Amino acid sequence: MSVRELVVLGTASQVPTRHRNHNGYLLRWDGQGLLFDPGEGTQRQMLRAGVAAHDINRICITHFHGDHSLGLAGVIQRINLDRVPHPVTAHYPASGERFFERLRYATAYRETVRIAQRPVSADGELDRAKGYALQARKLSHPVESYGYRLTEPDGRRMLPEKLAAHGIAGPDVGRLQRTGELDGVTLDEVSEARPGQSFAFVMDTRLCDGVHALAAGVDMLVIESTFLDEDVQLAEEHGHLTAGQAARVAADAGVRHLVLTHFSQRYADPADFERQARAAGFGGELTIATDLLRVPLPKRR
Repeated sequence: MSVRELVVLGTASQVPTRHRNHNGYLLRWDGQGLLFDPGEGTQRQMLRAGVAAHDINRICITHFHGDHSLGLAGVIQRINLDRVPHPVTAHYPASGERFFERLRYATAYRETVRIAQRPVSADGELDRAKGYALQARKLSHPVESYGYRLTEPDGRRMLPEKLAAHGIAGPDVGRLQRTGELDGVTLDEVSEARPGQSFAFVMDTRLCDGVHALAAGVDMLVIESTFLDEDVQLAEEHGHLTAGQAARVAADAGVRHLVLTHFSQRYADPADFERQARAAGFGGELTIATDLLRVPLPKRR
């Protein structure tokens, strides 16, 4: 049975607090795992969340500020210590190559796993894997930053009643799916279009074209909301979003499930982020992220 869910490992902006670890997010996508922005303490949060090094197939770094990357050294060493049986691909801004190298080889250890380094230098598709295409779009932050988007190809949903009406059952269903036609019955006659699912990950950024492009029509948007709306000037100066800005992006983009995260330590009450997101007009499913939370992707359309 396929599992598609977000495992939140940390939600703090800049510094950890008593209740929030540095950033860290694992997306389970069927049998694969994508680890986004492992900040300091990610390895321990993985243990607490029941996430193993074996679960990681891909690492995606948005930018090289410490709260989004300091945990990389420990995660990579754990991948090697546990002898993960598959290669792991790492994406990160090309301008931060020296930081990735320093973190990858921060201390001595034995390398047992192939880590494929795939730096990002422009907008566009990064890779195609089983079940999704991975894209990146540049964001607006004081250091180079990229957001990521996964998109599943559209497919077909078989309709049991129409299959039965044409007497198609068992192995013949698979043959019809592979060939597009069986004994004069076309695939279109017994199925309907099934939109692929999509997921976007947007961290430290001001409002920009990249934010809107990543969010457009996704089933789940994980997006930073470092500040509340009353501190919008601070957000602009430091290259961040407010709760209201993030929610308006989601509303305009038709996002189904909005996950707000990356909260400044200056705010003690997470309910304020929810209130401002709703006031900004977002009416879909809304999650204010907390450490160790598991958030399933919305059911298929």
